Amino acid sequence: MINNVTLVGRITKEPELRYTPQNKAVATFTLAVNRAFKNANGEREADFISCVIWGKSAENLANWTHKGQLIGVTGSIQTRNYENQQGQRVYVTEVIANNFQVLEKSNQANGERVGNPAAKPQNNDSFGSDLMEISDDDLPF
Repeated sequence: MINNVTLVGRITKEPELRYTPQNKAVATFTLAVNRAFKNANGEREADFISCVIWGKSAENLANWTHKGQLIGVTGSIQTRNYENQQGQRVYVTEVIANNFQVLEKSNQANGERVGNPAAKPQNNDSFGSDLMEISDDDLPF
């Protein structure tokens, strides 16, 4: 079976880093990923995709990325369900990220976003990645 996901999007809020009782790092974050088409009003829409990353990559993501930053993620889709406090069954679909790559860095001195072609990918496997050219016109914000 094939279950591979590659996403390029902007982080919607600061990644949340936690540790399991076994002291394993896990970070959760949401990516805003543009759709490939415009709506009836000629505007771009985005999907907001929940992501999880584990281990050292989770710590690196939490330390190196911030809200609004453009990143690339590779991983797989996973579904799960649980019963909430009200006794209702909740279904969750999320991307389990294997690695990420920062595609731009924030230049906080003047508030501009600057592309970062020298960004190092955080690979947990032998899968290579290349930077993609993305126009600001293609981004939802």
